[in-house]
Amino acid sequence: MSANKPGGASARQGEGRGVTPRSLDYSTWYTDVVTKAELADYSPVRGTMVIRPYGYALWENIQKDLDRRFKETGHQNAYFPLFIPQSFLQKEAEHVEGFSPELAVVTHAGGKELEEPLVVRPTSETIINHMFSKWIQSHRDLPLLINQWANVVRWELRPRLFLRTTEFLWQEGHTAHASEPEAREEVLRILQLYRDFVQDMMAIPVVPGRKSDSEKFAGAVETFTIEAMMGDKRALQAGTSHYLGQNFAKAFGTQFQNENNELDFVHQTSWGVSTRLVGGVIMAHGDDKGLRLPPHIAPIQVVIVPFIRSDEDRARVLPIIDQIRQALPQIRFQVDDRPSLSPGFKFNEWEMKGVPLRMEIGPRDLDKNQIVLARRDTGEKEFVDLDRATHALPDLLEQIQAGLWEQALAFREANTRTVETYEEFKAQLDEVGGFFLAHWDGTPETEAKIKEETRATIRCIPLDSPQEPGRCMVTGEPSKQRVLIARAY
Repeated sequence: MSANKPGGASARQGEGRGVTPRSLDYSTWYTDVVTKAELADYSPVRGTMVIRPYGYALWENIQKDLDRRFKETGHQNAYFPLFIPQSFLQKEAEHVEGFSPELAVVTHAGGKELEEPLVVRPTSETIINHMFSKWIQSHRDLPLLINQWANVVRWELRPRLFLRTTEFLWQEGHTAHASEPEAREEVLRILQLYRDFVQDMMAIPVVPGRKSDSEKFAGAVETFTIEAMMGDKRALQAGTSHYLGQNFAKAFGTQFQNENNELDFVHQTSWGVSTRLVGGVIMAHGDDKGLRLPPHIAPIQVVIVPFIRSDEDRARVLPIIDQIRQALPQIRFQVDDRPSLSPGFKFNEWEMKGVPLRMEIGPRDLDKNQIVLARRDTGEKEFVDLDRATHALPDLLEQIQAGLWEQALAFREANTRTVETYEEFKAQLDEVGGFFLAHWDGTPETEAKIKEETRATIRCIPLDSPQEPGRCMVTGEPSKQRVLIARAY
């Protein structure tokens, strides 16, 4: 964003308007924050959104760090077509069944009916397997580690900005391996990579685990997930990693000659995160003033608001600002010297946009050899000696990052409960909500009963939880360990 860019018509019209309090209507609060912080807006096509520059800058920071992590683990970026022959999806029965209700299909193009309908990419396992079957011939071609940054289309009946949209942005990794152990190792490596990213960069604690068979990805042998708690105590699936086994390889004939000169099918994985993460950071950290962004991913880490009333003030203040910025090239600064807007308006706007730290500086501050720093996470103000500014700014940003993590972790821990009976679970789910650890007998029938009667789902079978024999809270049948259950987005 340009330092001289006006607030725009929407910003000026919204002066003095806050957001709907979370306690009054969480859903409306969320939409207010997305639109008033200028992250995204509704498009003319139902279910789709326009990601505005500030929102896209946030996504770019997410993308940039994840892309670095993928490349450090040996993955390469590629790009595959948006259009997929419909017959490709039909080759893997479970896959096509799982995605059929969400598909957008092109039947006419170039002024005539197509010989074969084309599916607009809902995910790329099929088209990528078609290409893998051409590229992979020998064990020497393995492992093949590919990632794609792309858009996908899944026809969404109940759209919500960033959380569920008909078109969204994501990355999807696709890998092929010579053996099952290698592929499974990749699945868990990526799950850990996602976990590290979301916790270290987004300051959101997650629960890693395995999805139940009913909740796994269509066509996968197993699906692993990281589940995060949002500010209304609902769960958000923040990322998934799938072991596909040889299902797609057999459907597309993706074979290789192994070290014994025998033909074998590759073992595959796929994994992805999407712009849903933007929704996650809003709901995990936002408050009644708007966004609170973790510094590690914030498009603007420090906004500088100078107090300038004359050319003399400008001549004194701006050179000091330039010195601080030049001394800290690692920090993403924004100077808001828009002359037509009051300091109070600027403060409110940058609070709404969740900028972690605000720096105030004017002639009176220079007379006292100080700057004023205001934290977005706590609202606290601190007067800092000017000669300490270059040390104080990076330190405070790290404190804010850590503070947001600690708050989110404490919130999750305070709202995670262990329950023994179905009656106890239902009562607490309606009364206080949150995450519940309970025994489940492992049957799809019991899982479906819970979902139908409570609108809660088994989010995952946690990987970090110990084996703890018990009795299913619904049926009383034996259970090996507790599962995580919650209402979710």
